[in-house]
This record gives sequence, structure tokens and C-alpha cells, in this order.
Amino acid sequence: MKIFIAGGTGFVGGHIVEALRKQGHTVRLLVHRRGPETSNGVDQVEGDVTLLESIESAAEGCDAVINLVGIIREFPARGVTFERLHVQATANMLTATSKAGIRRYLQMSALGTRPDAVSRYHGTKFQAEELVRSSGLDMTILRPSLIYGPKDAFINMLAGQLRLAPIMPVIGSGTYRLQPIHVSDVARCFAMALQLNESIGQCYELCGNERLTYLELLDAIATAIGRTAPFKPRAPLGVMKLIIPIFQHLPQFPITMDQLQMLIEENICDGSWKKVFGFEPRSFQEGIWEYLR
Repeated sequence: MKIFIAGGTGFVGGHIVEALRKQGHTVRLLVHRRGPETSNGVDQVEGDVTLLESIESAAEGCDAVINLVGIIREFPARGVTFERLHVQATANMLTATSKAGIRRYLQMSALGTRPDAVSRYHGTKFQAEELVRSSGLDMTILRPSLIYGPKDAFINMLAGQLRLAPIMPVIGSGTYRLQPIHVSDVARCFAMALQLNESIGQCYELCGNERLTYLELLDAIATAIGRTAPFKPRAPLGVMKLIIPIFQHLPQFPITMDQLQMLIEENICDGSWKKVFGFEPRSFQEGIWEYLR
């Protein structure tokens, strides 16, 4: 199959492209600016996913479409908003898919996406999902939990801070849970979904096997880099809810209210995806050990 992918040049996208190539598929990547021509079944087409006219014909000649476009933080002054990158981008991708006569469509969403979501991140992800569900295409939606792996942002950031000093401030109790999944497992699910007819019309929540509190997550990272468990002073949740809105508009400030909301409401799932895809995800400690040590 020839697959058209938007959002395929980043951390997760690179692994998905590699997983598709290993299965013998060829890939057409949407890029803002064409780089050096790649080989081994990957080509590039220039366009902007938020501008329909620039991608209307980008999927022509392909057999399936995968939309991986998403952001975790907004920068409105640059036009980087959840509405543009989640909702409008999805609408444009669906239009391009239908115009090219393609039936098969995969969408990356996020664990925690739901109609009554508190965070705007999850709210706009759900709006995008609704567009996909009402498109009439042979669609599959995948909702990964926290994705980790080589060159990830979150785990590497925490590891970098712990290498500087064995102190890690924690907002609130730190007992809220996460269920991270390795990027290679996410990529494997995307590649397999294209081949599984039973996945058409379905939405899968992807997570690892371990449910870790944020405190346990920090200790696991410290162990992986050969450090002792860090000192974890608590920052009261009520105080942070007053401070964050004041400073979250500064690019250098490390957290937004949306991110705080997603952190404290937990990020876990029941693991039922394994019954469909038929494999066990990598363990968190083993996975981070490979690239943090």
C-alpha cells in the first residue's frame, strides 16, 4: 500500500514510518519544506495541513491516509492553536482523503479524549474524532497514553533535570497515575491496524502494562540513569492553580493549566487493545533503560 501521512516527521511519526516500511508499504510524507530526497519507499510533498488548498491533491494515488498532527501546547501569536491543529487540520485531511477517493483513514488522538473533557486539548481532540466518525470513511482512531522512547520530550526532560540535581518538585500529591507506552508499540499498532479489517470503525486506547504514580515514575527514571530516588518537595495544587494562569503564556514557563489538568486527572486504560493487536507492550523500566542509561 501507499500511505499518505501528515505529522509524520516528528518523534512518533518517524517510528510509524519505519514500521510501515518494514511491512513493505511506501510512504508519502506531508512536509512544510521539502528536504533531501529520501529513498527506501519514502517521498515528500509540500503543504500546510491547516490550508486545505495546499493539500487537496496531496493524497492522490495513495491507498490510505494517516493523520498524526497534534500539539500539546498552544502559541496563539504564532497561529499554533488546538482548534487549528486538531480540528481544522483533521477536517482538511478528511476532505483531501475523500477527494482522492481513498477509503482507509487512521487518526491519532489521545488517551483521555472524551465529550466532557475539562482540558481544551482533549476537548478539541474529541471534536476531531467526531469529524472522523461522521466522515463515512473506513476509519480507525487510536488514543495513546504518554508515549516514551528515544528522543521523547517528557521522559528525557525529567531525566535531564534529575541529572542536574536529585530534586524534583511535584505538584499536589503526586499519586496521580500514568500508564506510559513505548513509541515502537504505538507504531506497531498503527501498522497493524491497516491490515486488520476488524479495526475499521473502532477506537482503541493504547497504554502500557504498568500503572505508575507520578512519584513512582520519577523514581524509575532516577534508577535508569543510575541515581538515587530524588527529593520531591510538594507544590500545593491550589497555589499552582493561581500561579500557572499568570505565567503560562510565557514560552519558557514549563506548564499550562491544560497540561496540569491532564496530569492530575490521570492517564490510564484497561489494556483491552492487546486482545485485538495480539502482543504485550514493552515494560517501562526496560524501555527507558535502553535510551537513558
